[in-house]
Amino acid sequence: MAAYATALGADPYATYRQIDLVGRTAEADGSALVQLLYEELVRALRVAALATEKGNFALKSEKVTRATAILFALESGLDFDTGGDVSRTLARLYGGARATIINASIGHDPRPFHDVADNLDEIAAAWAQVRKVA
Repeated sequence: MAAYATALGADPYATYRQIDLVGRTAEADGSALVQLLYEELVRALRVAALATEKGNFALKSEKVTRATAILFALESGLDFDTGGDVSRTLARLYGGARATIINASIGHDPRPFHDVADNLDEIAAAWAQVRKVA
């Protein structure tokens, strides 16, 4: 079997998620991409928490890396000239979330991952509401 077929067959769920994500990002506008980033960020944090609980440190590391990368992507998209105080507040939030995640990554307590995911999930829900109205 070819190497790519083996890799795809190893975890069908992960393969489906990757194809779904690529398809959704290809057609998304800026605000839809932000919504996708929030969804993926919350998902990565919840998986990091579960991996911590189960002692799966490789998966935990992978999801912590993904979450911090998404936080950097969200922060890099902030427009401080137009966004003013909102952009500065979000930058502080993202920086604090990153610090919490990095500190939690060296521990064995899943709670910080849950807490950050819950906070960001609230923002994601608000963002989704704004997108529905707009």
